[in-house]
Parts: sequence; structure tokens; C-alpha cells
Amino acid sequence: MTISLLHFNPLTGTSASITATGGPCVGGYVNHSWRSVGACATQGLFTNPWYADFAKNKLQQGTSARDIINELTALDSGHSQRQCLVMDQNGASAALNGSDNIAYIGHLSYPTIAVAGNMLEGHQVLEQFSRVFIEQTAINSQAVLEHIEAPQYKPDYEATLPDALISALEAALSAGGDKRGTVSASLRIEFAHFAPIDIRIDWAKADLIEELRFVLAKVRESSFQAFLSELPRQVDH
Repeated sequence: MTISLLHFNPLTGTSASITATGGPCVGGYVNHSWRSVGACATQGLFTNPWYADFAKNKLQQGTSARDIINELTALDSGHSQRQCLVMDQNGASAALNGSDNIAYIGHLSYPTIAVAGNMLEGHQVLEQFSRVFIEQTAINSQAVLEHIEAPQYKPDYEATLPDALISALEAALSAGGDKRGTVSASLRIEFAHFAPIDIRIDWAKADLIEELRFVLAKVRESSFQAFLSELPRQVDH
């Protein structure tokens, strides 16, 4: 199994993603977040790692997520073994769910939020993944979940975005998650004017969610925050 959530806020340029799988080192292959550009998760029975660079280049040219997925499907003769989720600068998303992937495979999309997964216990995993993230970040969560409104985010939601991503993943895993168990995870957030947050658990020796929260707590310690506060916010400082 691999399961991923993408989020892109067109108003701030913040791009975020979290992913988890039953194999090692998921962060080296699957989730990609690009500030002011969009996001991509490339996964599946046999992940195509070249999808990410292709998607980023196309997103930078203003290509829609739907057109990118269509192009990838046409270019890759092995697309039936892939799953790919792309989110563009408008917060719109599209997915490739290759027919040779192990069931359950699917995706679920809302404006600026999308989830996708394969080898899941069922669709409820995706529903819980997106529901918890939306409830923790949007002030109009019920209307969003009913596909009535686009998310209106809490004024300070980006400060707790890592927590929302981890809680959403926790809910997804509790709803079924990976049939084999889940041992690696990756969380990436790129802000327009602040240093990114990049947390990876390449092989959890115990509880994956606890290990993610442990590393996040280390990131938030005053000594590391003091270091981050001095980092340049652009190339010329």
C-alpha cells in the first residue's frame, strides 16, 4: 500500500503532502510539494519516479493537473501499473489509477485537497484521510465534505498544518491502511517565505505515527526554531 494526501493553497502558495507505505523510504520516491507551483504523489505497483520531474515542469508552465495526467498516461506504456495524483496552482487535482494495481485503489478530491491510495482495505480509508484533514483546517468543513463549498481555511491553520497532516494519516491507518502494515512515512511542507518542513520516517521500529510526532516535536524545539528563524527567505536574503 501507499496512501498520500496533497494540499495546495493558491492564496499563499503553500504546498503540503504526507504519504505512508508498507515498504521502506517512501519519502525518496512518492510525495513532492513545490511552493507556488503545486504537488504530486507518484506511487503504485511499480512507481515511476520520473513522473515528478515531468509534473513539476508542466505545472511551472501552467498546465492543468488533468492535462498532466492525460499526458503521463499517453507517454507511459506501463501506466496500468502506476498511480499518480497531481495538484495544480489552482488547487485542482487529477489522478491516474492504473488497472494493474492491487485493490482497493482510488482517489478522492476536493478543491485544494486530494488523497489517493492503493492496496487499501477500502474506500473508507480515503474518506477518513480527507475528512480529518478538512475538519482540522477548514472553518466550513461540513460544507466542504458535502462538496457544497471550497475550503475556507482557519486564519492560523498553516502553523498547525503538520499536526493536521499527521492526524489525518493516523485516521486513515486506523480505518484500514496498508494490508501489510505501514512502516515508512514522509511529510513535506513548502511555504512561500519560510523554510520547509521535511520529516521522514524511513523505517519505523515501533509506532509510525508516534515517530512522526516525535520528530515534529524536535523540529519545534526552541534551538532548532532559532536556527530556522535565521535562514534566508529568498536567494539574495
